[in-house]
Amino acid sequence: MNDLVIMNNHQAVTTSLKISEVFEKEHKHVMEAIRKLTAENSTVRKMFIEDSYLNSRNQRFPMFYMNRDGFTLLGMGFTGPKAMEFKLKYIDAFNKMEEQIRNQSLQVLNQSTDDLKRANLLYKIANLTSDEELKEESLKSSYELVTGKSIQKPKKTDYQKLYDAVTERYGDSVEDNLKGAIRFIRVWKG
Repeated sequence: MNDLVIMNNHQAVTTSLKISEVFEKEHKHVMEAIRKLTAENSTVRKMFIEDSYLNSRNQRFPMFYMNRDGFTLLGMGFTGPKAMEFKLKYIDAFNKMEEQIRNQSLQVLNQSTDDLKRANLLYKIANLTSDEELKEESLKSSYELVTGKSIQKPKKTDYQKLYDAVTERYGDSVEDNLKGAIRFIRVWKG
C-alpha cells in the first residue's frame, strides 16, 4: 500500500493502476469505470487526467491520474471489506499529503515574513546609525532581502521607492495581504 497518494503537477493524486492493485481489480475494469464516469459529466472529467505507462514488456498502455474527488467518486462504487480498508487508508494518506503541503506553504510564508522583518530592522539600523559603512551595508542587505535581487551600490532612495510602492498599493493592509505584498515585492522593478 505504499505510495497511495503521489504528487503530480503540484497536486496530490492517485492512479488507476494503484486502484487496480489495491482493490484487486483488473486494470481494464477500473479504466472502464473511469471512462463511464467521465462520459456522464464534464465536471467529472476534470477529476481525471489520462496518461500512459510502460508495462514490464516496455509496451505503452493508458492509465488515469485522479485527484481526491475523482477517487471518491470512483471508490464509492467499490464494495466489500478490501474496498473499505483501502478507502480508509487512502483518506488518511490524502490527509497526510495535504497537511504536508500546508506545512510547506506555511514555512515559505513564515520565511518571507521573517525576511521582511529582518529587512525592516536593517532599514531602521541604517536610518539610526552615523556609521556610513554600516548604513550602506544595512540598506544593501535590507533591499536584497525584500526584493530577492542583488544590487552593487545601494541607495536609500531604492528602499524608499520600494516602500512607497508597497504602501501605495496596499496602504495599511500589508499585514492582511502579506502573500500578495510579498509577490508584489518579488517582481517589483523599481
